[in-house]
Amino acid sequence: MKRIYLNAFDMACVGHQSPGLWKHPADQGHRYRELGYWTGLARLLEDGGFDALFLADVLGVYDVYGGSRDAAVADAAQFPVNDPTLAVSAMAAVTERLGFGVTVSLTYEQPYALARRLSTLDHLTEGRVAWNIVTSYLDSAARNLGLSGQIPHDERYEIAEEYLEVCYKLWESSWEDDAVQRDPDRGVYTDPAKVHDIGHKGRYFTVPGPFLCEPSPQRTPTLFQAGASPRGVRFAAAHAEAVFVSGPNPEVVRRPVQALRTAAAELGRDPRSIKVFTMLTPIVAETRQQALDELRSYQGYASLDGALALFGGWTGVDLAEADPDRPLRHIETDANRSALTSFTADPARTWTPRDLATELGIGGRGPVVAGSPGDIADELERWADEADIDGFNIAYVTTPGTFAEFARLVVPELRRRGRVPERTGRSTLRERLGGAGPRLAADHPGAAYRR
Repeated sequence: MKRIYLNAFDMACVGHQSPGLWKHPADQGHRYRELGYWTGLARLLEDGGFDALFLADVLGVYDVYGGSRDAAVADAAQFPVNDPTLAVSAMAAVTERLGFGVTVSLTYEQPYALARRLSTLDHLTEGRVAWNIVTSYLDSAARNLGLSGQIPHDERYEIAEEYLEVCYKLWESSWEDDAVQRDPDRGVYTDPAKVHDIGHKGRYFTVPGPFLCEPSPQRTPTLFQAGASPRGVRFAAAHAEAVFVSGPNPEVVRRPVQALRTAAAELGRDPRSIKVFTMLTPIVAETRQQALDELRSYQGYASLDGALALFGGWTGVDLAEADPDRPLRHIETDANRSALTSFTADPARTWTPRDLATELGIGGRGPVVAGSPGDIADELERWADEADIDGFNIAYVTTPGTFAEFARLVVPELRRRGRVPERTGRSTLRERLGGAGPRLAADHPGAAYRR
């Protein structure tokens, strides 16, 4: 029986994928500022059978819709938003097995600094950290971080290729495995002969010296990536150990999954070593009717303006003046191409702006499934089998309620079906996701930099 992996999908903000639901009396998203919210959530997820907490992030405000940021600001649509990395060490301190996937853009900071931050987290979590590699897609972020506008889409991936090369050199080759001696008799903590300059000089980066951090449990953190454009798929096939794809149904999702696995095999990697996750928002109750009643209640809180603000930021497409009943068509932008593709390439449905706003109001870019524990488990199994995915980024309607009810009602049913293990031992995140050991697999390109 194929195992199903479970990530909780969250963000250091008030409202992540369901704009307007912050108004619901049960929602605690406003507590994103409190460390206690994050440590409590981490304990809930670990006890509830989740494999990891996947933290999304953006570095700008959603200001495409109507040419203004007002809708995003008023509806708390991923604004305000804090740094996703800073609460991780506290969450690690109150858990033993839960992994942490953190989204950090490589576009706006040097690889030498980011590699150190991620190694530090890998040390402090005892090897339970993943880096979700993103290149950012918001013009507002580019402008506020010193650029005149967004770097063209494919060039961002060219930068990312060299960025990863620098990181692999720092993580995998700068320090030998036995560099740390900690020998008081000789007065040597680290053997200087076993720490090496990486001597990198490329088109985008120059990094001559050695890495500042001694090797962490995974050395290279587990690598997540999301990208459905042809260039994004090539990048993921080369580097990612887990990939996040999204779409409204299994048929749409299966195509990028197949493309990814084919590209990975062509690069000499085991295509099954890449774990593929898709987003899904569950609304679960003891009975199907109760869950459907909850869904209708939630829809009364959803913000259509907030939903279209998110869509504008994701795609770079402003639907404020569009005919609400005219079908969407695909256009090329330098924003998040996978978001637009997931709605314009759906053979089962023609999407209009009105449909889109209603659909995105609950659950964002992923499907919403409402039902009994058995209904939800059936749907997860259907997606796993038909779309050939390995797991889910479980998004919330209200937090932490959606996660708590999923853990209470759905995880036991998945365990009964043999899809989720009863309990896992302590390990690195790479091992938890099926890796043979804490280090990169031998067929991963980063492994080629080992000494």
